[in-house]
Amino acid sequence: MAEEMLLTDDFLRQLINVGEVDILVGLRTHNNATTIESVIRAIQTGILKCFPRERAVIINADGGSQDKTPELVVSASIDDVRSVSKVYALRTLHCISTRYASNPEPGTGLRAILAAADLLHAKACVVFSPDSTTIESDWLQRLVRPIYSDNFDLVSPIYRRQKFEGVLMRNLLYPMTRAIYGYRVREPYPSEFAISGRLASDFLNKESWNEESSRLGAEIHLTVAALTGAYRVCQSFLGPKAQPDRGASDLVAAMRRTVGALFSSLDIAFPLWSTITGSHPVPTIGAQSEVVMEPVRVNRKRLRDMFATGVAQLEPVFRSILSASAFSELQRIATLEVSEFNYPADLWAKTVFEFAASYHKSVISRDHIVQALAPLYRGRALTFLLENRDGSEEDIERNLESLCGDFERLKPYLLEVWADRK
Repeated sequence: MAEEMLLTDDFLRQLINVGEVDILVGLRTHNNATTIESVIRAIQTGILKCFPRERAVIINADGGSQDKTPELVVSASIDDVRSVSKVYALRTLHCISTRYASNPEPGTGLRAILAAADLLHAKACVVFSPDSTTIESDWLQRLVRPIYSDNFDLVSPIYRRQKFEGVLMRNLLYPMTRAIYGYRVREPYPSEFAISGRLASDFLNKESWNEESSRLGAEIHLTVAALTGAYRVCQSFLGPKAQPDRGASDLVAAMRRTVGALFSSLDIAFPLWSTITGSHPVPTIGAQSEVVMEPVRVNRKRLRDMFATGVAQLEPVFRSILSASAFSELQRIATLEVSEFNYPADLWAKTVFEFAASYHKSVISRDHIVQALAPLYRGRALTFLLENRDGSEEDIERNLESLCGDFERLKPYLLEVWADRK
């Protein structure tokens, strides 16, 4: 979708009325009426308290909501916030909405926000999730201040999660991104983040927007662009992150947005990542504690059964993706009961690398490759739960560091199968 199509006549009129801004806050929405008002209030309070002198605008890019989400956004009066906070901004705070499509596509929503940031010459563009029910007003400052004060280009979040939340991030997205691109960014697919005006404009002009993976998983591509370009990246601790209950049926959709986007990024950046060894920390601002020890309830037997069923039913698919030795080991693991179940970290790393190489070669439909990884991920998730069932926060971090070490150590194996996979 061309930038001109995103900037409709009505949207352009609203943006022209706003004029140039210092801070642009973007919200991509689709039927978020139950949470959007509290999110808007937190953002408005953050602007009043932390950036009263800056020119700011809140822009809602809506993907066809049917529950009046856009109306709630534009009707949220900052006067209500002023009356409670007793803090007054020295400039007008604008709040506008545009409908970019009749169906939600997060990447297209982000592109609409970036197009607005580019047009308004925003110094900082910060994006919030519309269902962040735990958002606090100081999240805005924690994300924007590093761009304003220290000239960072990407500020990625660190959250405090319950013990067994964020399993996909911990077991796949973070270890693989770290091993591939050499930087320890804990949330390569961030729900909340801030970017400089320079990165916003540069990323907006990327030619990859026409690719499906860029539209579905733009956040991954944005992180990769920052890590592989001449940009400064840091992390900022935000606080507790509520996990929306979307159900297990959404796992494949989540993997399309995240794992599929990460796999697709490897093709473009191969000359760079193929020469990287090891990893480096990135500057981190704020508290380091990430784990709330109260675990969420997980049906371990169901995870085990879904893994075993997937290994059996998808055998022809796995034989086209995996090496014979890896699949044979998965078949053995599938016979184990929950009490003795173990999907070892090194085998998991090799599995992910073989999937990435098969995705690169398109040995079968790329979408089918991503879908086929879902049951295997459930097996690895079960192992993560079992390993850390009685573990402390330090134990969980130690196990995660060991897993990341396996991904980094086995990266030469990825290069090997990347070249050899037919």
